[in-house]
Amino acid sequence: MQTWVVSQLQLKHHITRWTFQNLVLLQFRPRSSSSFYSFSSQNHKNMKFSIVPRKNVPFFPRHPSLLSCYCRRFCIAIHLFDKMPQRDFHVRDVHFELVVDCIKLSLKKPNIVTATVVHCAALKIGALAYLPTSTSLLTLYSKAGGFTSSRVLFEDIHIKDAIVWNAVISASLENNCYRTAVEFFQKMIKDQTRFDSTTLLLMVSTLSHMKNFVQGRVIHCVGIKSGMLVDISLCNALINMYAKCGDLNSFDSECLFDEMEYKDVVSWNSIMRGCLYNGDSEKSLYYFGRMNFSEETADHVSLSCAISACTSLGELAFGECIHGQGIKLGYKDSSHVSVANSLISLYSQCAAVEAAVTVFREIAYKDIISWNAMMEGYASNENIHEVFDLMVEMQTTGSFQPDIVTLTTILPLCADLMLSREGRTIHGYAIRKQMLSDHLPLLNGLIDMYSKCNLVEKAELLFNSTKERDLISWNAMISGYSLNKYSEKAQNLYKELLCYGPNCSSSTVFAILSSCTSPNRLNFGKSVHSWQLKSGFLNHILLVNCLMQMYINCGDLTSGFSILLENSSIADIASWNTIIIGCVRGEHFQEALETFRLMRQGPSFNYDSITLVNVLSAIANMELLNQGKSLHSIALKSPLGSDTRVQNSLITMYDRCRDINSARKVFKLHSSSNLCTWNCMISALSHNKESREALDLFRRLQFKPNEFTVVSVLSACTQIGVLRHGKQVHGYMFRNGYQQNSFISAALVDLYSNCGRLDNALKVFRHSQKSESAWNSMIAAYGNHGNGEKAIKLFREMCESGTKATKSTFVSLLSACTHSGLVNQGLQYYECMLEKYSIKPEAEHQVYVVDMLGRSGRIDEAYEFTKGLQSNASSGVWGMLLSVCNYHGEIKLGKKVAEKLFEMEPQNVGYYISLSNMYVAAGSWKDATELRQSVHDQGLRKCTAYSLIDVGLG
Repeated sequence: MQTWVVSQLQLKHHITRWTFQNLVLLQFRPRSSSSFYSFSSQNHKNMKFSIVPRKNVPFFPRHPSLLSCYCRRFCIAIHLFDKMPQRDFHVRDVHFELVVDCIKLSLKKPNIVTATVVHCAALKIGALAYLPTSTSLLTLYSKAGGFTSSRVLFEDIHIKDAIVWNAVISASLENNCYRTAVEFFQKMIKDQTRFDSTTLLLMVSTLSHMKNFVQGRVIHCVGIKSGMLVDISLCNALINMYAKCGDLNSFDSECLFDEMEYKDVVSWNSIMRGCLYNGDSEKSLYYFGRMNFSEETADHVSLSCAISACTSLGELAFGECIHGQGIKLGYKDSSHVSVANSLISLYSQCAAVEAAVTVFREIAYKDIISWNAMMEGYASNENIHEVFDLMVEMQTTGSFQPDIVTLTTILPLCADLMLSREGRTIHGYAIRKQMLSDHLPLLNGLIDMYSKCNLVEKAELLFNSTKERDLISWNAMISGYSLNKYSEKAQNLYKELLCYGPNCSSSTVFAILSSCTSPNRLNFGKSVHSWQLKSGFLNHILLVNCLMQMYINCGDLTSGFSILLENSSIADIASWNTIIIGCVRGEHFQEALETFRLMRQGPSFNYDSITLVNVLSAIANMELLNQGKSLHSIALKSPLGSDTRVQNSLITMYDRCRDINSARKVFKLHSSSNLCTWNCMISALSHNKESREALDLFRRLQFKPNEFTVVSVLSACTQIGVLRHGKQVHGYMFRNGYQQNSFISAALVDLYSNCGRLDNALKVFRHSQKSESAWNSMIAAYGNHGNGEKAIKLFREMCESGTKATKSTFVSLLSACTHSGLVNQGLQYYECMLEKYSIKPEAEHQVYVVDMLGRSGRIDEAYEFTKGLQSNASSGVWGMLLSVCNYHGEIKLGKKVAEKLFEMEPQNVGYYISLSNMYVAAGSWKDATELRQSVHDQGLRKCTAYSLIDVGLG
């Protein structure tokens, strides 16, 4: 046996520790044998006692099934203690205090088993009648997650004071039972128990969570009537309540703050956080400024609020001033990391990434928020590699593991950049850490990531496997189906959402309308339009624009334009651009120009680079040079004249309008813009037969060539038959991995074919991806070399492969039939174009039909075919017929055709020369002389012809 002399406080501690952890039996032996020691005596500070520990008694286990066993042991201990002769003395008060002390110790690590054991002990010694004991036990149950036990214990208390009521209301609030807290307060009022400021403080906090502004104002009034608003904590809580109820700007909250006689730092922080909560960052900075002139000094919360306000407003300079103030106040150390975290967000938002990194690296003890803020900063400034590097550093050197915020920060990057492997890695990590069970934002991010990475099956599996879905989940899956062209699945899921899911939002409308992209989806799009009208989803211009886009995508341009006119009062630039872009994409170029004209007539005419680029595209396709120059002057009068996209569109417009000199001038002013500008100029030169200049410009290229550059250069090489340069470009293509580009393959086939190397053209074709352009080029190559049968065979092979024939395909095929004399086959293909392949014959096809008939001597049929076209016959068709007449010496028919052409294109000198040559061949020198004199009188001149030969290795 061991003996100690201890103080009364130490005695309480040892009794509590040994009794409730090791279940010891205590035997007390007083220092004097003649009298017993009174526990309540204050005169004796020390006493002598013996402790006989019960050996091999384990700690209390957490498993509930053993609870009754250890409760029984504890009761036995108390029972034996009661049977001691010394127990007859006055020790009851000390027992109660010991229980309260034990409960306070247990509150540090609340546990339901400990709470139950203490409850049993209190029942045994009758300590529950002691209000501090029952109140503390009620709180212990609440913190241990046993709110039901707290309520039962509360009901068993017969005499309740304000502290007991406050305890049970606090327990309700702590366990998120807000309505229960309100009910307890109502009962408290009915029992006529006098409440205090703590009671009102708890009720204000409860109503803040409930966002119940009406009852909150009642509590405010009660506080005014009872004179309890002198409590600063209560006033601060009321300010927070008004903020969370969205009523920060109301007269009540402003007056409450201004009427506070004394404001502590929490008061200022409350009003500043309330401003931020309601999106009023300017007012938050206003109160921060007032605080600096008051007696209160800003703390880390004040600085964080002010920096967050600067972040929202993009006020970098003001934020830097607050940064300096924080350094002066000593908030740079690691104990106030929240200030540094706010600074990281500020600098990142203002694109000062280096400053954000500096702040981040200076934090001695970073928390997970610091790492997440820096990763978010990198992501918002498109420093993608740094985001992933920082995440690895966080796990290796920072001893932190990614949390939900980390994953939801990185997932959008994986989605936008189509980083499916990284996205799947995040998914696997979330599964291992069991994060998917109760975190819908993460689940929705994964669905969005898989959808944008073209892995819609995985997104679908994830969506179907989850039991709990919110509206964002539905919208993400519908958008994923639409994005991946699963229109029917998107529409079926939308119907299911209307029947069983939550109420739709505007995001749902955006997602489902994007699935209507073809004429056969128009009826469904109209039904969605009707649903929008009934549900009131047409009150925002973005939804109106989306609806117009749907009609345009479905081919109903008229309805889209009608919606624009109906909403012209709220239409913005995007609304007009939607119609203009739709017209250009649908090749309704005249309608696009008409829309732009109406746009300019508006009261507040405005436009952007998208407007100009698309209008220039329409002008280019219609070859309206004068209108193009007018639009160029409009662009020069605004800052958009220096926009790179507008400049590139101007070069392309002048290219299509055959004004290469104007294209050169535009390029000369902006030649250092980017690679796209150089590509446009090289393409313009190649398209206008300035092939050598195109090659020379390619040699002086200031950027690394890409696929578009290669295609334009190959086209220039093809025009002048420079095979050796084409071979060099071919080698460059292989070195840079462009061999799988179908357009480059088609250009190479054209190059080798035109340079007489059909064998090389065939090799390129066989080793390339079989796109529509590659098929067309190879068919044309066979035709140019007189292998019409092989061209027809290749066309059939193309159809069998599933590649859809286009109008360019039939141009190549009819050309092959013409050069090979396969007249009947060519006519058959021309006749079945519309019926079998849904391709409307155009002037290019009709030219080859006339040429085909003329070469075979069937001139009358060619003439009848051309007359049958009536007004649809272009000058090219009549010009081909004139060439046929010239070839066969049909002077009478040729004169008739020439007169027709003179009416259509009186300035085309070629027609006069052809007719003159016919007169000379027939010996009619007088007519030839008169015709040439007429050409001279009109000032027409024939372009000088020339021939080229490439001297070098072939």
